[in-house]
Amino acid sequence: MEGKASFSHDDWIDTADRVAKELSVITGSGNYNPEMFLDLIQESLAPVDQFFANYACAIMEIETKFKVLNEQFSLKYDGNPIESIHSRVKDYDSIIRKVIRKNIPRSLEAIEEQINDVAGVRVVCSFVEDIYRLADCLLQQDDIVLIRRKDYIQNPKPTGYRSLHLIVAVPIFLENEKKMVKVEVQLRTIAMDFWASLEHKLRYKKNMSPEMLEMLSKELTDCAEISASLDSRMQNVRHLLSGSDVTED
Repeated sequence: MEGKASFSHDDWIDTADRVAKELSVITGSGNYNPEMFLDLIQESLAPVDQFFANYACAIMEIETKFKVLNEQFSLKYDGNPIESIHSRVKDYDSIIRKVIRKNIPRSLEAIEEQINDVAGVRVVCSFVEDIYRLADCLLQQDDIVLIRRKDYIQNPKPTGYRSLHLIVAVPIFLENEKKMVKVEVQLRTIAMDFWASLEHKLRYKKNMSPEMLEMLSKELTDCAEISASLDSRMQNVRHLLSGSDVTED
């Protein structure tokens, strides 16, 4: 998760002093109070800070749920289904661009209502069947509300992208209230995550000709098929080792 730039108290005072002096010149008033101006800035930023803190708390709740499931599964199935968990809260620039692109009203309430991926958690699993088992366990918890589910494993995107996406709401408990906060959860295998990471790096390189872009798209789609085949074969190997029935390729 990307952090916001930090400023010392002296930095804020210096900035407040400079801006207040400029305002006094513009308004024709020779009176200004840097401390009062600083308080005004901090008061204005408080709702924004709380907005981002809420999403950070929601991420912690989701991460904890998956860590508990991972520990439980390791006892029941003799192995940890989760390879890694990654999370992030969208930064200011990304949110602003999405607000403009989707013509969302410029308010924190509208952003909370209409943008579902301010908070994101990506869970990387060893096998495809672990993805569905973990997703089912998460959604069975009585404090989790499913808002939307998109299965790009059974129905891959035209690019070849595969992942299970869940938009869920999870409660966070603040000082004086309980608040439901939305989190986008992506579950994918190691192979899917590897492909998605490289696809993102390659597809957004600049200065490529249309012919090169077309060739790249085809190559990436082919690689996605190979990746999916590898997932299927590795799952069959797992079944063989555990004595289960082998699934079809």
